[in-house]
Amino acid sequence: MAQNNTIRILDGSTFVVSEDTGDIEATPSEPTGFFSLDTRFLSTWVLTVNGERLNPLSYDDLQYYEARFFLVPGMATHYVDAKLSIVRERAVGGSFRETITILNHDEKPVDLEIRMEAASDFADLFQVKDEILNKKGEIYTEVESDRLRLGYRRGNFIRETAISASPAPRYDRKGFAYSIHLQPNERWESEIDVKTLALSPGGRDLRMGLRSHTERLALQHDLEDWIASAPKVNSQHDRIASTYRRSLIDLAALRFSPLSLGGASLPAAGLPWFMTMFGRDSILTCLQTLPFTPDLSKTTLRVLASLQGTRFDDFRDEDPGRILHEMRYGETAAFEEQPHSPYYGSVDSTPLFLVLLDEYEKWSGDVGLVMELERECRAALKWIDDYADLLGNGYIWYERRNTDTGLENQCWKDSWDSISYRDGKLPPFPRATCEVQGYAYDAKLRAARLAREFWGDPDFAARLEQEAAALKERFNRDFWVDDGEYYALALDPDGRQCDVLSSNIGHLLWSGIVDEDRAGRIAEHLVGPRLFTGWGVRTLAEGEIRYNPIGYHNGTIWPFDNSFIAWGLRRYGFAEEAAVVASGILDAATYFQGRLPEAFGGYPRELTKFPVEYPTACSPQAWSTGTPLLLLRTMLGLEPHEGHLAVEPRLPIGMGRIEVLDIPGRWGRVDAFARGRLDMHRLTD
Repeated sequence: MAQNNTIRILDGSTFVVSEDTGDIEATPSEPTGFFSLDTRFLSTWVLTVNGERLNPLSYDDLQYYEARFFLVPGMATHYVDAKLSIVRERAVGGSFRETITILNHDEKPVDLEIRMEAASDFADLFQVKDEILNKKGEIYTEVESDRLRLGYRRGNFIRETAISASPAPRYDRKGFAYSIHLQPNERWESEIDVKTLALSPGGRDLRMGLRSHTERLALQHDLEDWIASAPKVNSQHDRIASTYRRSLIDLAALRFSPLSLGGASLPAAGLPWFMTMFGRDSILTCLQTLPFTPDLSKTTLRVLASLQGTRFDDFRDEDPGRILHEMRYGETAAFEEQPHSPYYGSVDSTPLFLVLLDEYEKWSGDVGLVMELERECRAALKWIDDYADLLGNGYIWYERRNTDTGLENQCWKDSWDSISYRDGKLPPFPRATCEVQGYAYDAKLRAARLAREFWGDPDFAARLEQEAAALKERFNRDFWVDDGEYYALALDPDGRQCDVLSSNIGHLLWSGIVDEDRAGRIAEHLVGPRLFTGWGVRTLAEGEIRYNPIGYHNGTIWPFDNSFIAWGLRRYGFAEEAAVVASGILDAATYFQGRLPEAFGGYPRELTKFPVEYPTACSPQAWSTGTPLLLLRTMLGLEPHEGHLAVEPRLPIGMGRIEVLDIPGRWGRVDAFARGRLDMHRLTD
């Protein structure tokens, strides 16, 4: 996986980011290195031959977990005369393994000094992200007869990197080396194994809970099984099928196995900064992928339920019933320099948890999980009513209690300047963003169904339905911007509207909180020129004071955002508009080799002719990876209905024929077919 001249391989929370030579030379501010559990275990990993750095001929991005680098000594002008070839093959999967192969093409024997410089700064990922490397513990190096041990100790917090190789090299404090003699056309090989140790302050080895594959063949079989268990997609345009396959592979790469779950996995949020558990990201990714990889949803629901808030903790922004935002395992979380152990500063994870459980039951028929999580659902509903309604007016509000390291904006648009008035000024706290009220509305209606059908509590169900109806009426009164005919992005504590036009209105369609007589105007805005670029819907409309086509949440296009917008349009019957959004995003995917990034620029399509990637976008990123899957569901009109799968396709013009085979659910496995018109629109070549 290449990005910005770096090569990335990963397996869950373990990943390596290197140069195109395979070398690692990290600085405190660059996310290069060998990382696991939010710690950098290798910050230097540099191969030399006779004291000379190597130059790349090419590399193979073999699978998400492995890469191969083809190298020669010397500068580029020497390539034609190169008498040596060096091949570096590496893989991750619980540990980091690398094989170095050297081939002598000379007519004469050669004597070579092969050296690997190795070191670790044991930086916490937060320290890298914040460009502050301030280690308070002791970094140590121990040279043993059969390995080199790099370590970091701060009290009972211990991280170690153990490096061994075969044949045995000479180890020293800065790496290891070989002196070799190669005959003409002779080949030499070294196999290197890099293992990690992660002891928590309580003395527990955190590595014990990770998915561990030590052999490349096991990783390959795991990937093959993952792909074989998912539905098959065939399409008249190969790019649809190839984008779908790319998404499945990236989802496999992002699978994260939380501690003590015995190998069950949920999606980590994204490489490089977010290779861990995120409440919102994991839930929305599961909603996107539910028809294709339903097991992710079950694991996600169980894990989030097990970590549901139980107390009032200002440092972690925790309340009883609240679903977590983020869980970290690095040094800063262990010593409470960051609150992520776990941190609960997400205002939308809790209602979305309820939405996912109901949607999962509709697809799977897994009544057992609904019964198992009844207590957690009731606690989540209590949080919505009692603890999230900070002003007592029936809305979900947010304001951080941890004013030092907590998140200011606790909605999905969580950058500092993402919520504004039309004049560009930022509102005070607390804030109530529009889409979260939609999630709460949807959550109450879905929970009412669960209460009536499974929990045997019709009175509770009736109360939830009444509360949802009241919320919808109140919301359509307070959030509607009369002079723009759309819903405000948010309310401030005085009830004043943050009256900018934003993509959040599409999430309102998905939740169902929009009054029917206003839905048409919302659809017009979403595919109109201020929001829609031809590639997708911008986060903030062109013409707003804070609009910036490469502003993180102020004008970029987020693929995940667009997938839920398309789903919402389809819910209200705007199938043509949903198809327009889907077509734009899928066209964009072809320019990213099927891997949609976290975000890309909100420039008009006629201006750039290709989508411009946001400079620091995560890739792969879970909910971007899930986007093509939700768009497939939306285009084919796949909906569970009374125990069966309903199919009502509406493809973009030019899409041709699509078939999705073996869609799993309570109905067993079924197939879906669709055909689009070919005469008026051409997909991107």
